Amino acid sequence: MKKLSILFIGLVLLTSCGGNEPTVDELIATGDTKAIAAKKTALNTQKAEISKSIQQIEAYLKENGDQAINAQVSTIVVKDTLFNHYIELQGNVDTKQNITIMPEMAGLLTQVYVKEGQQVTAGQALAKIDDGGLSQQIQQMQVQEQLAKTTFERQNRLWEQKIGSEIQYLQAKANYDGQRKAISSMQQTLAKTTVRAPFSGTIDDVITEQGNVVSPGMTQLFRLVSLKDMYINVDVPENYLTSIKEGTKVMIDFPVLSEKIESSIRQTSSYINPANRSFSIEIPVSSKSDNIKPNLTAKIKINDYTSENAILVPLSVLSENQNGEQYVMVVEKSDDGLIAKRRTITTGKASGDFIEITNGLKEGDQVITAGARTVKEGQLIDIKNA
Repeated sequence: MKKLSILFIGLVLLTSCGGNEPTVDELIATGDTKAIAAKKTALNTQKAEISKSIQQIEAYLKENGDQAINAQVSTIVVKDTLFNHYIELQGNVDTKQNITIMPEMAGLLTQVYVKEGQQVTAGQALAKIDDGGLSQQIQQMQVQEQLAKTTFERQNRLWEQKIGSEIQYLQAKANYDGQRKAISSMQQTLAKTTVRAPFSGTIDDVITEQGNVVSPGMTQLFRLVSLKDMYINVDVPENYLTSIKEGTKVMIDFPVLSEKIESSIRQTSSYINPANRSFSIEIPVSSKSDNIKPNLTAKIKINDYTSENAILVPLSVLSENQNGEQYVMVVEKSDDGLIAKRRTITTGKASGDFIEITNGLKEGDQVITAGARTVKEGQLIDIKNA
């Protein structure tokens, strides 16, 4: 201890030496370059002497068994817990009933019976196209049909009485049947002049106004949308092929609406897209508020992994050694008190700020959190949990 006292006295003398000399700020204020340079040299000399003295003190303390202050750390006690892992993807809402209605007949659009935003039912008339005289032709054909029917009925009675030839009977029957089929065909063509809703929904857009000439397969008349069968179609990387199946639970978030709903996968494709090595899934969507619309952006969280008894630790406590092995620092008891010990672990899936430990930790282990990256193997520690 005598040597230690001498060292401390020397340090005090060095730092107090030249107490009457001007300070650094005062020297700089004078602008005396030579005096400033001399001061710098003197300070560097003092710095070297102080550094040497500190090294001597540290060597003495180490040689004489003085113990360093225990490291201050915080810890958590690990427990097994339910762990759900999710993959996050993005997609757009779509609907199987979102179509553009086109005419099946060419002609003048004489009537439009609906307006934008109107609710319609399946089979409801939406518009009328000029039939170009088809109705009159059918009326004339119906007159011919009546004549053919009368002729056939008379010929049939005669044939039942064994009067007349068989060929006369067959000709009358064929003429009558031909007239009926021709009228039926013309009526089907006439029916195409009335544009009808293929399913119940909402007229989202009236594209062509009354008075325009329309053509089949060319002219768009209406956009009809139904929100009863909406879904999201998403591409999923192929490495999730075994963990994502029909019935897998899904959380859907619509950021624009601040709305979240739960659903499950309705369908998975049987084909891997070679362009992006992914497969598609279909997720049904329903909304009580009717705010969800086709093409709305959605964030999707798919539950691809669940563990009933998982050990979770913060990602921040993980470290890696030179061999690439991951480890955490845990608390163990020794004869001298609590010490830090390195524990090699195996990690699983991460979720948020936590990661699952599949091997190396058990329930009840005390893992160092604050101080985990600075504490050393075997170092004595004090736990200061908040």
